[in-house]
Amino acid sequence: MLLELEVRDFALIDELNIQFHKGLNVLTGETGAGKSIIIDAVNMAIGERADREYVRHGAKKAVIQAIFGIENVKDLDVVLDQYQIDSDDEKTLIVTREIYSNGRSISRVNGVIVNQTILKSITEKLIDIHGQHQHQSLFNTDFHIDLLDVYGGKKIQQLLQLYYEEYKKYLFLQKELSSFNYDDMERERKIDLLKFQLEEIDSANLQVGEEEALNQQRALLSNGEKIYTTLATIYEDFYNSNHQSSVLEKIARGVKSLQGISSFDADLKHFFSTLEDIQYRIEDVVTEIRNYKEHIDFQPETLQEIEKRLDIINTLKRKYGVSITEILEYKKIIELELDDYINSEEKILKIRKQLENIKSKLKETATVIYQLRVEIAKSFEMELVNILGDLNMKKVSFSIEVTQLKDANGEIRLTSKGSDKVEFMISTNRGEPLKPLSKIASGGEVSRIMLALKTILADVDHIPVLIFDEIDTGISGITAQIVGEKLHHISLNHQVICITHLPQIAAMADVHFMIDKNSMDNATKTVVNELNKNKRLYELGRLLGGDVTEITLKHAEEMLNKANKKIKAIH
Repeated sequence: MLLELEVRDFALIDELNIQFHKGLNVLTGETGAGKSIIIDAVNMAIGERADREYVRHGAKKAVIQAIFGIENVKDLDVVLDQYQIDSDDEKTLIVTREIYSNGRSISRVNGVIVNQTILKSITEKLIDIHGQHQHQSLFNTDFHIDLLDVYGGKKIQQLLQLYYEEYKKYLFLQKELSSFNYDDMERERKIDLLKFQLEEIDSANLQVGEEEALNQQRALLSNGEKIYTTLATIYEDFYNSNHQSSVLEKIARGVKSLQGISSFDADLKHFFSTLEDIQYRIEDVVTEIRNYKEHIDFQPETLQEIEKRLDIINTLKRKYGVSITEILEYKKIIELELDDYINSEEKILKIRKQLENIKSKLKETATVIYQLRVEIAKSFEMELVNILGDLNMKKVSFSIEVTQLKDANGEIRLTSKGSDKVEFMISTNRGEPLKPLSKIASGGEVSRIMLALKTILADVDHIPVLIFDEIDTGISGITAQIVGEKLHHISLNHQVICITHLPQIAAMADVHFMIDKNSMDNATKTVVNELNKNKRLYELGRLLGGDVTEITLKHAEEMLNKANKKIKAIH
């Protein structure tokens, strides 16, 4: 549920904090007080396009923060894990939107910066807003099939899931088949090219690590004379008897001298053992230098062979990859590709057979889904007509047309949702033919149809927060009373926030907020207050008659008492 909404420097709102409650939350106020601004703020919080015009005059940025309770929200954990967003121990989600005067905006979910797409994918699990422009979704026939399937419940949902998994395989095989879409001449050219590339790579007999070893060997051979001269000098200095006195001879004399006095003191013994160790280690190193020197190869033909080999490797690198490893990986890829081309006819036949089998299964499942949708539609129609009758649309006729799509050959046409087109058809007056919902002119009728749909789907719709902005357009009297009852019924399973101008609906609220506009210090501010019983009676009186008198207050009290009885009956 939406626990709290905080708004700062947004349109007419200087600073606003509303703490919402479970059940039916109603917001009322004078025309122009800023009711729509609050809905605009919520829309910004859930990812609608930011507009710098919303930033309060003189402010650098507007900030909207919505705190949601997210315990038991269906599928939300999956989405949060996908975007690596943690929920706290209290199972709350904090959504923050900052809109700057330069047009830039930043969105955060529990402190993690997210883009608009991610924000919407998260908040669509939490809140659903229905205003006059949101009703346009009713006119989209793609929305109709989704509503029917939601109403159908677990049975059709599970069937659709199984169908969709097979449908994804079907699309994959179609894509794979299309990859074989070439003529014989193109096929032969590709086979020749791939064979040439494979032969070129195979003939080089490349080995991983070979290039590094060759470069190292080339460096040694290119500098062989310098290395030999250096090592020879070192050897002469340390070990050659031709010198008057070599380094090792001097160390040996020192070791021998220290040996004669090492027994007199521990430090002398330490000097002796250390210098003796150095003598042995130098002897070992000098011996290794001599051996290395004697094996240095000055043969120019060896260097030439290395250069030729490196040229071959570099040529292949320019064509097939930046390293030997990448070249060998490329070889594996073109081996598979060549196999596809050589055995393409066999593979095409295999894929086509798989496609036929899956398509046959999909058609069978789609037909079962179609038959199930037809059954579900009958129940849906009856329930919706009954609710619309309660909402003073007693002359309405409603039908759900479920039609199987066919291709030019008369075969079932498959889509991701089966093979059906679903469209809601309605007639609001007896004797008139059924027409698509989009032909309805009355905003009040559209509002009531949306409310009827939400009433039907209240038990199966998993979105926890529903906001209705002026759902009461075009209605009054007893119809308004019934709309209030329906909203309260929905609030048993959802948190409902409703902006209204009708006292009949406001009286059915669990919590009543008053939106007001104050002018002070040459500035206008929107404020919201939660009403106690006395202030609530006063506001209901204003809604009833404009001027609040003893008569309107008495009428308001009577209306509130009747509403409380209705609420108890609903519970």
